[in-house]
Amino acid sequence: TRKPSSLSRNFFTKRTKELKPAVQSAPGWKLFGKVPPRENLPKDSKIIQQEYEARTGRMYKPPPPSARRKNIEFEPLSTTALILEDRPANLPAKSVEEALRHRQEYDEMVAEAKKREIKEAHKRKKIMRERFKQEESIASAMVIWVNEILPNWEGMRATRRVRELWWQGLPPSVRGKVWSLAVGNELNITPELYEIFLSRAKERWKSFSETSSENDIEDAGASVADREASLELIKLDISRTFPSLYIFQKGGPYHDLLHSVLGAYTCYRPDVGYVQGMSFIAAVLILNLEEADAFIAFANLLNKPCQLAFFRVDHSMMLKYFAAFEVFFEENLPKLFLHFKSYSLTPDIYLIDWIFTLYSKSLPLDLACRVWDVFCRDGEEFLFRTGLGILRLYEDILLQMDFIHIAQFLTKLPEDITSEKLFSCIAAIQMQNSNKKWAQVFASLMKDNKEGDKNHSPALKS
Repeated sequence: TRKPSSLSRNFFTKRTKELKPAVQSAPGWKLFGKVPPRENLPKDSKIIQQEYEARTGRMYKPPPPSARRKNIEFEPLSTTALILEDRPANLPAKSVEEALRHRQEYDEMVAEAKKREIKEAHKRKKIMRERFKQEESIASAMVIWVNEILPNWEGMRATRRVRELWWQGLPPSVRGKVWSLAVGNELNITPELYEIFLSRAKERWKSFSETSSENDIEDAGASVADREASLELIKLDISRTFPSLYIFQKGGPYHDLLHSVLGAYTCYRPDVGYVQGMSFIAAVLILNLEEADAFIAFANLLNKPCQLAFFRVDHSMMLKYFAAFEVFFEENLPKLFLHFKSYSLTPDIYLIDWIFTLYSKSLPLDLACRVWDVFCRDGEEFLFRTGLGILRLYEDILLQMDFIHIAQFLTKLPEDITSEKLFSCIAAIQMQNSNKKWAQVFASLMKDNKEGDKNHSPALKS
């Protein structure tokens, strides 16, 4: 009789010593360069059997045809098909009814497997169709942006057609250019000016490394009195910027570039210095623009009233922004607004991180870029509208949560959030209260000095 266990043991323990390849195979391949040729060619099962017989002196005799399965329409390809096999000779044979039942069960299992395969195939086809449609849409939009809109930017940027196209998302190839034009350059920064401040930053890095220990640097970076000393704080924060991409960390292709842009900015605006969160904004710009252009857009973007208020930690202005946000929060999501109020959950708990990084830390990068697209079109209003869109998207879940769980959820949003769902929710948010738009509501809050003290946030009280 055949003994599979001894066959496996004898063959696998001795083949390396006793067998020599008759022919060398062609060299294999790996990712970089060739690997040494394989020692043995794959062997046919008959050759393996013959070698085994030669070593053991045993002849393998196949079982007689009568002992094999009578119905051999097919060979079982998986354990599923074993249900059709006849029982071994030492066990009672199947009855006709049992054999028919097993055939029926097998057919049902095969049919179910086919249904799953067809369903998966349809799903894959649908994904491919959507991807192809999206690529076609991006390609056609790119042609329009390059050939029609960008050459006539000032005349076309505010037209309804361009605004609708803008809402759908900018093609990656023109995204940086459109952002740069939309943000503008009110500060009149030139590439030469960037080089001057970059040189100054490099001198400071050198002096810090020569005169300060790491602890002194950390203390100096945290000091408000000397914001230029925050140059060294940048090093600590860059490692936390898009860590999953592995491109901004030390040794990555964009590490030095990000370090340069942030360092030059701290020298350009010592009154602001480096604030945690800036690295994410600069990183997104670097991914879409050349170095000097990224710095120019970065400096001008942070000079906008909303960003300046947050990065300079202007408590009074921040409270007004939060108050304006709550006006539209109550207007659009009254049930959730009351739920938050019942827990004294104020906007600063979740909005600060969203505004500081312009959602680039809170949302998937591709979705954050979509938000940036419309932010460049609509200005600060869209940042708060996006916040309300997120709350609307997860309203049902948030209504079931308490203070701690809401804060945790909004601090780390689900990673499977899609642009279609989010932008659908953002579109449903109406930025109008008693016929007043965002700018009018915010302006009225600015006029009333006492309004900032109402709806205040405990986190900003100190």
